[in-house]
Amino acid sequence: MTTTLITGANKGLGFETARQLIAAGHTVYIGSRDASRGRQAAEKLGAQARFVQLDVTDDASVAAAIRTIEADGGLDVLVNNAGIEARGKNNEVVGAGEVTADMMREVFETNVFGTVRVTHAVLPLLRRSTAPVVVNVSSGLASLTHLTTPDHPAAFYPDIAYPASKTAVNMITVQYAKAFPQMRINAVEPGFTKTDLNGNTGVQTVEEGAEIIVRMAQVGPDGPTGGYFDAAGRLPW
Repeated sequence: MTTTLITGANKGLGFETARQLIAAGHTVYIGSRDASRGRQAAEKLGAQARFVQLDVTDDASVAAAIRTIEADGGLDVLVNNAGIEARGKNNEVVGAGEVTADMMREVFETNVFGTVRVTHAVLPLLRRSTAPVVVNVSSGLASLTHLTTPDHPAAFYPDIAYPASKTAVNMITVQYAKAFPQMRINAVEPGFTKTDLNGNTGVQTVEEGAEIIVRMAQVGPDGPTGGYFDAAGRLPW
């Protein structure tokens, strides 16, 4: 049976990804910073869901979670889903002129350093798997091509921190994929999905957004690696 860890899995895209992967036969660790919410999510998902307390910004929390997973038998798939966005006092997207270094640091701590922290910690487990997979949840806003195309919808997004963090995630994906050719390591763009991250202003459901995450979590040893995908196919960097 395939065993999967999803960070930030107590709600939104992470929860829906867990639900779909469990339906596909995976055993899924529900990584959640909040223990109460994580346990509730795992209970809703049923017997193949296992809660693990996991704060991607905390070394000790990550180490403890990985020890638990290792003791239970190991890991085949990692989905780096946990992510945050810089927001103003009224929960609005912050424009470039208002973004501070502290805002950047906070976003990068979760979206970039958290991705590296968790991936680094699980590499020994993934290297023991016969079909190891890593899926990094990126964003269409990570595409330099899209953000520099004047008439592309992404070009109108004003913030610096979130897109920069996701562009960094894409680079992390490329470098890990080159370093570990036996693994399938890809970045995905779920699309503008209704989640708490955007105040539920997205234009598609979590079921639709999770589809590409779930698809890439199930790629076989002959599948793509080092790529950047949405539901329709490869995206430009």
